[in-house]
Amino acid sequence: MAVKLVFEKRSRPFMSVRDSLIMVKRSSRHSSRNRDQLLGAFFQPIMFLVLFSTVFGGAISKALPPSVSCLNFLMAGIIVQTAAFGCTTTATAVCNDLQKGIVDRFRSLPMSNLAVLNGHVVSDLFRNSISTIVMLLAGLAIGFRPHASLIGWLEIAGILFLFTLAFSWLAAIVGVLAKSVEGVQWLTFVLVLPLTFASTAFVPAEGMNRVLRAFAENQPITQVVDAVRALILGTPLGNHGWLAVVWSISTLIVAMPIASWLFRRKTTS
Repeated sequence: MAVKLVFEKRSRPFMSVRDSLIMVKRSSRHSSRNRDQLLGAFFQPIMFLVLFSTVFGGAISKALPPSVSCLNFLMAGIIVQTAAFGCTTTATAVCNDLQKGIVDRFRSLPMSNLAVLNGHVVSDLFRNSISTIVMLLAGLAIGFRPHASLIGWLEIAGILFLFTLAFSWLAAIVGVLAKSVEGVQWLTFVLVLPLTFASTAFVPAEGMNRVLRAFAENQPITQVVDAVRALILGTPLGNHGWLAVVWSISTLIVAMPIASWLFRRKTTS
């Protein structure tokens, strides 16, 4: 009996990882078969990139130094905005599983209770990565010319990974709490839109009024955008790098256990 208990305790982490990988595969298959979601993942960032660079490019260029092109400046903001809005897919998928009773079916199986959340979060990391690559290729086609080194691109990838992971778990909280998929879309819109547009994603903070500038300079998306932008432009990183990492890790440390607790509570009640 003692040997059996020790074996079960040792096998639990392995079983949890295995169950999570199965859920990652499931979520990835659903995403790949959802044409509407795929089209949104590919064309939404490109649409933002083209619209902002052509419609608002002239006005934004006036606020930038002559050595900085509008497209190079905007790319960082659009990358981070795409990651932030892309994370809302996690909330929608979690809510959809709960509302359709799919999680109740999983409860009848000998699987980890949190594998569903892990599966959606990791799957959306892959999807957001593909969206970012597609947008970068589109940017290169219309004149985006980054100055980042190879190490700089690795740093950009690391910052975006932490940011996307943190926001996905934050979105998972919304997915658990929301009463419907429509409610998820509204709640995530209210959460992400103000943080994105009240930041330095599209305009420098110097052009904002005092109150808005104080908020913009002290919120997570600004730090992530400024860190990615500095690496793209090849300018000094300053404090933005470590602040972006601290914001992302802090959000992850808070959001992950809360989402897990809420999900466990809702699926075991």
